[in-house]
Amino acid sequence: MEYSFQIIECCNMCNASPENFKVLGKRLNKSQGKRPAKKTGVTTTVVRCRNCGLIFSNPMPIPKRIEDHYGSSPENYWRADYFQENEIYFKDQIDSFFRLHPKGDNLTALDIGAGIGKGMLALEKAGFSAYGIETSASFYKAAVEKTGIDEDNLLLSPLEEAVYGDDFFDFINFSATLEHLYNPSSAITKALKWLKPEGLIYIEVPSSSWLICKLANLYYKMIGTDYVGNISPMHPPYHLYEFSLESFKKHQEKNNYTIVQHNYLVCKTFMPKILDPILKKLMELTNTGMELALWLKKL
Repeated sequence: MEYSFQIIECCNMCNASPENFKVLGKRLNKSQGKRPAKKTGVTTTVVRCRNCGLIFSNPMPIPKRIEDHYGSSPENYWRADYFQENEIYFKDQIDSFFRLHPKGDNLTALDIGAGIGKGMLALEKAGFSAYGIETSASFYKAAVEKTGIDEDNLLLSPLEEAVYGDDFFDFINFSATLEHLYNPSSAITKALKWLKPEGLIYIEVPSSSWLICKLANLYYKMIGTDYVGNISPMHPPYHLYEFSLESFKKHQEKNNYTIVQHNYLVCKTFMPKILDPILKKLMELTNTGMELALWLKKL
């Protein structure tokens, strides 16, 4: 896979200068395993912004073609259980929307990074006029042919090139999407233009405080390597960023929204199952779960 490498001149979320970047270690372009120093490959430096907690690579690897990352088949990208029918898929988020937003008629929603269309289908069942944006041609094809999404409502396009009217949507979903975008700050500000006043954006991103990653980094340090487990810019799932709550607090100061709700999702531990009860409880008590979920309201 061919990359160019872009030096990052300021934090994407808070605009802090490189003097505020702390080097955490190196990230390999493949699964690192227990002994990354024994593997060959390309590495990039992982840093944390001291001002807002955003984690990213510097330099940032940019693929020659975005299809190199997301051109694989859906079956190769997602686990098999993702394709099973699930009546409660996205239900918690939809229920939260209706708790936070005055109910009305003719609600419209946009799913950014629609994948195979599961979120759009759930939104339609909840009464929304659902639209979506998907970058991957193979995911788009699966959404239309297998999930049954109306191709008139699903746009095959990078977010940067998508066009919708101002103040059009009541609800915009960025679940498991923002960490894949090279400019998450501008993605949020663009979505805000499409959002109606008092409309809501849901964001679910990897947390920069995830306990399991901290344990992995401690292990790497103990065996004498300078590798870290944060992000994966050059191998699946191609995460470019990990976010903190402070990242969004800093970002909202200069943009037209406010954080109305946030929480940390524990998710899987990827550790021996015998440790799950202890680790999950610890993550719950210390806000160190894998995912950070936020609701943003346009002012």
